[in-house]
Amino acid sequence: MNYSPVSGWMLDYFYKFATGTFKSGMTSEQVGGVFNELQSNPLEMVIWMAIITVLGFLVCSRGIQKGIEKVSKVMMIALLILILVLAGNSLFLSGAGEGLSFYLIPDLDKVNEIGLGNVISSAMNQAFFTLSLGIAAMEIFGSYMSKDHTLPSESIKICALDTFVAIMAGLIIFPACFSYGVQPDQGPALIFVTLPNVFVNMTGGRIWGTLFFLFMTFASFSTVIAVFENLVAFLTDTFGMSRTKASIINGIIMFFACLPCIFGFNIWSDFNILGKGVLDLEDFVVSNLLLPIGAMVYLLFCTTKFGWGFDNYFEECNTGKGLKLSRVLKPYLKYALPVLIVIVFVQGFIG
Repeated sequence: MNYSPVSGWMLDYFYKFATGTFKSGMTSEQVGGVFNELQSNPLEMVIWMAIITVLGFLVCSRGIQKGIEKVSKVMMIALLILILVLAGNSLFLSGAGEGLSFYLIPDLDKVNEIGLGNVISSAMNQAFFTLSLGIAAMEIFGSYMSKDHTLPSESIKICALDTFVAIMAGLIIFPACFSYGVQPDQGPALIFVTLPNVFVNMTGGRIWGTLFFLFMTFASFSTVIAVFENLVAFLTDTFGMSRTKASIINGIIMFFACLPCIFGFNIWSDFNILGKGVLDLEDFVVSNLLLPIGAMVYLLFCTTKFGWGFDNYFEECNTGKGLKLSRVLKPYLKYALPVLIVIVFVQGFIG
């Protein structure tokens, strides 16, 4: 339920950079104050969340080709252009070399300190999250594909593009951080405090900040659409509802379901379970429970007789032109991969 609020934050920051809320020469305290003010203002957060929710379901209500595909094509082209422009700017900053070293050269001492198992588990959880594997978003979009190309060939393109965007995002962020001597923090602080500190001290920072948060808005909104399409497809396929009706019903539910995440930063800030606030708790449930469990259910459905069955899955994968799935991978998919998912699931609790 945190997709819409976080995407709303991105849109809010895009608006604030574009309208001059962030000004050249602001101190670190002033920049941090903007984020603190946002978190302490439930009305502002609700408004931006509501805008994202309405826009997301509006796109889904228009259908696959007229809505999702049409909007996604424009966003993805703009996203790739923004990535290249922002990365190019970061790579020519004075401290880019140090930032690239921090980003691209592994720190084995840090790996040993954290634990290799935790590193691998975090990486696999990130893969589940960024590819929307465990919540079936990728499967929903896959079901709309034509049979002209095989699923393995399309999946490789998706993974390659996803990895490219992730790497380029790092090329944007870390050289800029080191060029302006700010700590590359983890989590929301990196995006909403550290990077705005960089932009307000950068020549043309207002422009670069506006472009960066436009890029982040497009990236997060694409995830929002994917999640919302799951919900819309469930109602249309299961109950035969029209897309418009399904979007309205889901939009109302989503709006109220997002409120606890927002209130967790202000009026419910004292709430915690096992030391976790609302956002952290939702993130734990999604990343450590729903994603691996959902991935396991889908995997077993595809590869065992209790679901689709491996032979039917194999035939569907290899329909069309392109890379084919080899039967050599059957033992890995049926036996090894479920074990890996269980390890990720258990490691999430241990970590």
